[in-house]
Formats: sequence, C-alpha cells, structure tokens
Amino acid sequence: MTVRQHVRVTGRVQGVFYRDTCRRLAEERGVAGWVRNLYDGDVEAVFEGSPDDVAMMARWAAEGPPAARVDHCTGVAEEPEGLSGFRVLPDAPPQDALPDAPSQDNPPGVDPGAR
Repeated sequence: MTVRQHVRVTGRVQGVFYRDTCRRLAEERGVAGWVRNLYDGDVEAVFEGSPDDVAMMARWAAEGPPAARVDHCTGVAEEPEGLSGFRVLPDAPPQDALPDAPSQDNPPGVDPGAR
C-alpha cells in the first residue's frame, strides 16, 4: 500500500540544509517525492511510500535538521501519484505556494507534545 503526504513547514527552515537532508533521508527510506523552498521562507514537501516510511518522513519534517527551527508543520493526505525517486525542486514562485487550508495541525504520526 502506498500513501502520500503533502507537508508545509514554517520557521527557520531555509539555509539550514533542510532540503538536502530531507532528500537524503527519503532516499535512504525508499520514499518518493520532492521538496522545495517557498517564496515566503517556508518549505513544502511531498512524500509517497509505505505508511510507516511516510509517517517517519512526516515526523522528521516536523523536527528538521539540527540547524533548523521548525515552528509549525501542517500535512494533508493526498491520493498517491506513483512518483519515483526523490528530488529537490527549484524554489517555487509566489503563485505556486501551497494554500494554508485545508490542513491538519500535524502530519500523521507527529505528536505535538513531543516537540
């Protein structure tokens, strides 16, 4: 079974190796998808793979790499598209930003009290 999670992360998440670390971890877990910077300083990512691996990536997204400071992580379950591989995409222009809603406060598997 393949699932898909679309996340948006706010805080100090650009210029801290967030995207590269995300790519490396996703490749290690066999998770497909992509990650990119947004014009407003946020990061957006999509993870596709097994439920356990996608949940692990969603939990990691809410924490980020050591130099990051994640203030908020929202996630939306979506229909898988059958992506293969994981890519760092070019920065998104303003009109391509993920809308803030609908979303949930935390991706599946993220315990808000654990931050």
